[in-house]
Amino acid sequence: MTTQSLREKILSTIIEKSTLKQRVFDNTFGVFNLLKDTLFEMASEMEDALEGRLDRRVRLEYRDRGKFEAQLQIASDMLIFRMPTDVFHFDASHIIWQNQYVQQDRRNAYCGIIEIYDFLADSLKEKRSADEGYLIGRIFINHERMFFVEGKRQCVMRAMNFGKAEISRELLTTVLETAINYAVNFDLLTPPYEQNKRVTLEQFNTKFDSSTFVTGKRLNYDFNVDDI
Repeated sequence: MTTQSLREKILSTIIEKSTLKQRVFDNTFGVFNLLKDTLFEMASEMEDALEGRLDRRVRLEYRDRGKFEAQLQIASDMLIFRMPTDVFHFDASHIIWQNQYVQQDRRNAYCGIIEIYDFLADSLKEKRSADEGYLIGRIFINHERMFFVEGKRQCVMRAMNFGKAEISRELLTTVLETAINYAVNFDLLTPPYEQNKRVTLEQFNTKFDSSTFVTGKRLNYDFNVDDI
């Protein structure tokens, strides 16, 4: 291959990939904005449905935290929705390569991601920066707005069904409701006794707002991905 032909190949690849990745980003950003609108509506509807049935100290609140992040507080849980600005491909061992839609055109495997994390609401309220959160779901969107979902108890559009449907508000609502249902039933477990059997006076003087006291729903317990 001559220097000129190699140069042309490089330029052609740059044009093709940059155009493809920009389309993936635009689609993912559009879906993320749809997700924000859906979350806002869901929070309002649930708040109305709980009127007079819930202790006033219990919060149900949606908050937009900028272009690429949003959060939904459901009682003691804080779900954080985050969109990385990068476009991703998959490693060779991922199940997505067994999907016919991807096998027909490898470009279909370039995806943007929307991540769903579950934190304790008190972790944010008390600014306990060392507290642990858990990735409970990921939504993948490609250049054709086709999507699939990985996550706890998620059954809508798994990887082997990728390419069969574009993402919609209705399908997105099901994904979000599944994530919320998982979070509110994902209880905080008492840490193992051995974890806190010794403590220094300095740690106590921090009054639990220091990284020396770490809290998480499954701290020192396995958080398996068996159903993702």
